[in-house]
Amino acid sequence: MSRRCELTGKAVQTGHLVSHSNRKTKCRFLPNLCQVTLQSDALKRRVRLRVTAHALRSVEHRGGLDAFLIKAREIELSQTARLLKRDIEKKLAETENPVAA
Repeated sequence: MSRRCELTGKAVQTGHLVSHSNRKTKCRFLPNLCQVTLQSDALKRRVRLRVTAHALRSVEHRGGLDAFLIKAREIELSQTARLLKRDIEKKLAETENPVAA
């Protein structure tokens, strides 16, 4: 399992810890990942994702998982989040244009 946010694509970064004497030691900066369960209003089900704390705040700010995924770019999303986004878009398209059977 990679250390990458499924919604924003934020991953591990590398760099240096620099001491007072300017000695540099290599360091890995890990994203603050949380395993969360988010509710999808369009699909009427829960989805379990591994996201950063920053992404969780962004989801809440945009008004929920559905609104966040609709605005998100496909490049940043993980494979599961892309499939989820497509399912949500299909469901919303169905509700807007119901086909008479």
